[in-house]
Amino acid sequence: MIKEIILAVIVSFDTFLVTSACFGSGIRIPLVPAVLIDLIGGAVLGLSLGLSEMISRAVSEEICRSVGTAVLCLIGTVTVFKSLLRSLIRRLSERGELSLKTGNSGLMIKLYLDDTAADLDHSSSLSVSEAAALALASSLDSAAIGLGSGAAGISPVKAAVFAFISGAAAIGGGYLAGKKISSLSHDLSWLGGVFLILFAVFGQSW
Repeated sequence: MIKEIILAVIVSFDTFLVTSACFGSGIRIPLVPAVLIDLIGGAVLGLSLGLSEMISRAVSEEICRSVGTAVLCLIGTVTVFKSLLRSLIRRLSERGELSLKTGNSGLMIKLYLDDTAADLDHSSSLSVSEAAALALASSLDSAAIGLGSGAAGISPVKAAVFAFISGAAAIGGGYLAGKKISSLSHDLSWLGGVFLILFAVFGQSW
């Protein structure tokens, strides 16, 4: 059960950062959109873990674990570099040295780079559709993590349940810490990548 809890906490770290960015920017997340964000996050993790578990049955356990460890380390590394990229893009944008022009087709890209872009109608409050788009964009890493963890003996159902619980705590924490987190000049999502690499390397012995 410890693996499910740790994985759920790692996945929920992105939810914490996303919601803190929204709250810190003055964007409200009403109860229904907040629950939807939490449900989508848990569902994506559970489904991707289930799919990975099915795939692992056709391959030897040793190969699955080796590949899973490599994939999780790769995702963790990509997360760290993504954080650095987001920080760089934000700094260039603030200096007026970069202008990103993306229409509706580029919504996922905008959300990937700027969590506050979810408030499309600039109402300072996320609607259900805006919350769904934000949740799907932030769940891309969760899906990849789930697909890379199927051979680690992790229960998809338990992981999804714990992800829902930790996700609710992350949203609450994001509300409380929003202004402090958003006032920082650096993107902290790289911490999730570091935690994931540690989980990939040492998780097999738990």
